[in-house]
Amino acid sequence: MILYLETSNLVKLYVKESGSEEIRKIITESDAVATSIVSYVEARAAFAGKAREKALSIENHETIKADLERDWGSLFVLNLNELLIKSAADLSEKHGLRGYNAVHLASALELKTAVASATPVVFSSADEKLCEAARQEGF
Repeated sequence: MILYLETSNLVKLYVKESGSEEIRKIITESDAVATSIVSYVEARAAFAGKAREKALSIENHETIKADLERDWGSLFVLNLNELLIKSAADLSEKHGLRGYNAVHLASALELKTAVASATPVVFSSADEKLCEAARQEGF
């Protein structure tokens, strides 16, 4: 199984939140973990926001950034291209998704198409609207 992590659940690997343990468990059961390249900036922005809100100390923020940097190379990262962006735009209109959420869904669909039926792809997000859209798209 390939696990596609949308940013909300990627962040749970680094910041203890509701659902963090479940994400760690499903990762151990996965053959590979994938995400979109936009997850990097979204995760860093989430970490910085938590630091500004004083939910993370300066030291913890620096550690978490270093941990993400260390782990990033072990993820299968889907890059953006014009076809994916146009697919995301269509998905945004179809499901009423925000821009980057549509990019995540389009990325996961591209991955699913690339591996065909050889390996199942599981979509993971903490955003219920995005998860519902993913279900409607066959995840």
